[in-house]
Amino acid sequence: MHRFWLAALAWLSACSEGAPPPATFVGRSSCAECHATEHDAWTGSHHDLAMQHARPETVLGDFGDATFSHGGVTSKFYRDGDRFMVRTDGPGGSMHDYAIDYVFGVEPLQQYLVEFPGGRYQALGIAWDSRPESAGGQRWFHLYPDETVPHDDVLHWTQRSQNWNRMCADCHSTNLRKGYDAATDSYDTTWSELDVSCEACHGPASNHVVWARAGGGGGDDSGFVVSLRNRGVWAFAEGAKTATRTEPPPSRRSQVETCAYCHSRRTPVHDGFEYGKSFLDSHRLAFLDEPLYWPDGQIRDEVYVYGSFAQSKMYAAGVTCSDCHEPHGLGLLAEGNALCVRCHSAAEFDSPSHYHHAAGSEGASCVACHMPETTYMVVDPRRDHSIRIPRPELSAATGAPNACTGCHEDQTSGWAASAIAEWVGDRDAEPHWSADSREPYDPSRPAIVRGTAFAQLEQQPSRDGLRAAAGALASEDPLVRLGAVQGLGVLDPENRAVQVGPMLDDPVRTVRIEAARVLADARGALEVEAAARLDRVLDEYRDAQALHADEPWAHVNLGNLAMRTGDQDAAEKAYRQALVVEPRFVPAHVNLVDLHRARGRDDLGEAALRRAIAAVPDQAVLHHTLGLLFVRQKRVDEAVAALAEAASLEPNEPDFSYFYAVALHSRGQIDEAIRVLERSHSGSPRHPDTLHALATFERDRGGRSAALAWARKLTVIDPSARALVRELERGR
Repeated sequence: MHRFWLAALAWLSACSEGAPPPATFVGRSSCAECHATEHDAWTGSHHDLAMQHARPETVLGDFGDATFSHGGVTSKFYRDGDRFMVRTDGPGGSMHDYAIDYVFGVEPLQQYLVEFPGGRYQALGIAWDSRPESAGGQRWFHLYPDETVPHDDVLHWTQRSQNWNRMCADCHSTNLRKGYDAATDSYDTTWSELDVSCEACHGPASNHVVWARAGGGGGDDSGFVVSLRNRGVWAFAEGAKTATRTEPPPSRRSQVETCAYCHSRRTPVHDGFEYGKSFLDSHRLAFLDEPLYWPDGQIRDEVYVYGSFAQSKMYAAGVTCSDCHEPHGLGLLAEGNALCVRCHSAAEFDSPSHYHHAAGSEGASCVACHMPETTYMVVDPRRDHSIRIPRPELSAATGAPNACTGCHEDQTSGWAASAIAEWVGDRDAEPHWSADSREPYDPSRPAIVRGTAFAQLEQQPSRDGLRAAAGALASEDPLVRLGAVQGLGVLDPENRAVQVGPMLDDPVRTVRIEAARVLADARGALEVEAAARLDRVLDEYRDAQALHADEPWAHVNLGNLAMRTGDQDAAEKAYRQALVVEPRFVPAHVNLVDLHRARGRDDLGEAALRRAIAAVPDQAVLHHTLGLLFVRQKRVDEAVAALAEAASLEPNEPDFSYFYAVALHSRGQIDEAIRVLERSHSGSPRHPDTLHALATFERDRGGRSAALAWARKLTVIDPSARALVRELERGR
């Protein structure tokens, strides 16, 4: 019998006995046999061209003896027979000739990969602007145009921050395995297909192919563990201004979370994406923390869509990626406002009465107001997918930008707020979670907002927040549970064991291992069975860190875990290994100093800090940590000098300014301390310690009315500050 039919019979037999055999990757050619239309649409798409071998038909840049100068280095791009070459500064700063092995991306820029020893591929810091010349393209440019990037800078193209294996590969290829070997500090990175092919999204297709070739039937999803199909259509009910889906929205585990595998800022906690399971079972999604996001959730750093989309009303209503984007060719399903009015009434929304700008102008574009762009990598504008209503009146309180002044750069947020108030009236009755401390915990808020708010309790605990977090442990959304577990880590061991202990059985890996992390130092408060579960889940946590043995932060995480379990020797070993991986990794230096402090050896800590500062003198946190060490030793003048240096290096970090101000206050320089805090407040208006210090310092120098004003501002963030307000009011 033909071996194909043997395979088909084996598959059918396995299905009749239970689950089919584990699926394997078969390649795009097998898919194209039945799905030619989809394959043709995918061919030439950004997914298809995500990564390619460097060949004349794939290289877009000018390699005709072109030169480009940046930071005192002139690089030359040329051909050597069939090879594409670059002469540029390499390790040690000397000039070398390198062959280009792969091209990375196509539009609006293309990067180039060079092979280094140990299986490493490094991405050049000089990229090709592939936009038309009329748009400013067809040129070489540096990805850090405003910075000089010498060979020993962490951003230099030969450094680990520009390594393809650990930074880029996972989302530009199909079925990628990083293959890092810690013993040899080398990579053996493998993939099934070089680019983002069919099975990157649909999953390994061997069972589907066998099913289809054996006759199939009942749709073309059979043999896959997850279907990416939408259900129903979007239709307008009688008199409705916005369409609704005619069938219940599809599971989050289908299409949207499959796209999130790459289109999100996340960290893998399992080797490979597990199709059909919760996204959080294999990846930890970044919360809406600064500097990734602005305080109101707008995109700031590169966060790749999902974290912003998960905040949107569209996400809550069941909108999926393919409701707007053609999933194979990746283009939009319609251009301009025509895309939006597929679900939003044109008469209501695509009219001057709604957008209050001239028809046909940029301001009349839906996305100009509701999806403003942020440009990354110099030439790559990307839209915010939280699809929010512009709130310029919140910019002063949150420090976040708004779409109005993003276009009207010569105007203020106050001007924009007044203009919108004239159009739609006063919106004070519409609280926003970023401007009211009670709002993030509201169960009606998006899961990512609630999860973020609960996680932030770890740094800024509050009674109301912790009470809400305890209730949120029962949430159906794993992102909410994850944040709640993290926030409840501030509880004492006994209460932590009661509240968080049951989460060791959570079905989602990311939640489960976070519970183990926060319970690591509460083992004695757990029942015997729970303690045994803790040990098993801690092994899962360690396995998640081991996936990132080439990352210094993973070793710091293991060191922190060892500290929580009381194993200081293991912690020191982990912190030192982090510094082997990356000698300039500041958290490892700081944690090692804290370890010396715990052992009563501030002398070793001071010596370690001075070595770290000599290596990376511009890192404010090192000066800050040194200042705190001097505070403990009552070396006041040295403490003030070190804390001042930290505040000077990072004036936008409110914690550094706060501690500097406290040190000044302790030396009797109250006026100067208040000036420092006021400057800090102007850039970080919601920092509670700053507001509390301003209130108490003003009280100390007799400025009771000013103190009361600061205290009242604090109550918006921390309701417990009402006690301070009452105290100041009684003192009148």
